[in-house]
Amino acid sequence: MTARYAAASLSPLEVAEAALARASAVQDRYNAFASIDRAGALAAAAAADERWRRGRPLSPIDGVPVTIKDIVQVQGWSVRYGSHSSSAAVCAGDAPSVARLRAAGAVLLGMTTTPEFGWKAVTDNPLHGITRNPWRPELTPGGSSGGAAVAAAAGAGVLHLGTDGGGSIRIPAAFCGLVGHKPSFGRVPAYPGSAFGTLAHIGPIARCVGDVSAMLDAMSGRDLRDWHQPIGGPPSFPPLALSRARVAYWATPACGQLQPEVATVMERTLSLLRSLGVEIQPFELPDIDLLDVFQKHWFSGAANRLSMVAPALREQLDPGFVEIAERGLALSAADLVAAQTRRAEFGAFMDQTMSRFDLLLAPATPLAAFPIASRQPAGDGAAWTEWAGFSFPLNLSQHPACVVPCGLTPDGRPVGLQFIGARGADQQLLSLAGQFEALGVFPHLLDSGADDER
Repeated sequence: MTARYAAASLSPLEVAEAALARASAVQDRYNAFASIDRAGALAAAAAADERWRRGRPLSPIDGVPVTIKDIVQVQGWSVRYGSHSSSAAVCAGDAPSVARLRAAGAVLLGMTTTPEFGWKAVTDNPLHGITRNPWRPELTPGGSSGGAAVAAAAGAGVLHLGTDGGGSIRIPAAFCGLVGHKPSFGRVPAYPGSAFGTLAHIGPIARCVGDVSAMLDAMSGRDLRDWHQPIGGPPSFPPLALSRARVAYWATPACGQLQPEVATVMERTLSLLRSLGVEIQPFELPDIDLLDVFQKHWFSGAANRLSMVAPALREQLDPGFVEIAERGLALSAADLVAAQTRRAEFGAFMDQTMSRFDLLLAPATPLAAFPIASRQPAGDGAAWTEWAGFSFPLNLSQHPACVVPCGLTPDGRPVGLQFIGARGADQQLLSLAGQFEALGVFPHLLDSGADDER
């Protein structure tokens, strides 16, 4: 796209107008947006037009349309968190990630939908209703960055900012046939801090690895308001050919069962990689109850978030959110400290594992997208955490994880392959993911005929 900007065969204003038209055209069908800033987007695109005409773009993403999840602060916009309990007052400033995107010349289109406070892995909320999957509107797009994924899959924007506290970038990317990257913790600065603490990561969703990489570059860097960021810069990891990488495969989730239709796609994908000379070793999780560890952290975070809501407004909240918040309130300080100790043990185990391997592969999810009528697929556990066993462990350990689409179930639902690297090895990991993507094993939605509104 920006190559065409440089050649003057396409302009940021034309692209912004097309993205806004697409967002409007698909909103009633899919409900990806909480709000759209048409005037602001067109003004930013016009300014980018002028920079490209003068040959002075601010960055490789100058003039590229971007959406922001309705959890992240944007100056002049209302951030509602998908909740009636939130204020409609506009934000006084940008979150660091948004400020960096704006400084890079990105054209901010609007806010994308999220479950209330981002608490679960499907996307519906009391304020905006249900968000639907463009592959099949009766299916969930996943969550909690479901609106971002739907906008990406439907072609309403190019780059999409999401957050991930237990799989909230990677699950929607898998369910919607997209690339989603949860960076190493601290790679992208966060302010204000998340109610869910150090589980929460900020990262990109897009239709290809190159776009995800460009967005990550724009958002990364030190910000002194984020105390959790590493003091030094990210470690250096050299470029690596996929065929020469030390690779392991993680086949059994931390909880729940890998569904046969996803397992079949994984087996086919691994066979392809082996045929290209990739040697793949088995990987097993340690004997730690990671679901219990994660739930103690997550439910405590929900309790923390509930404490920010005035008691008079709590009846308006999603009952499922209130349920897990109350479970968090029932935990003791000793419970949480014990969970933190086991989390540290698991994190050290993962660091040791990634010292022996360059790449850990896993299914993004143990199942494909399911009907929107429930928070969970039929027959599985009542809580979303119980079917996120390939995603939440990486929030506990804070390792980078990138999902790339790798195939379809027999009935045409996308399946994602998860690429996991050492902490700080985001660019090496994205390079490996890009080499896999270049094999061309997956049809994009807008090329597949799945979206009858395209």
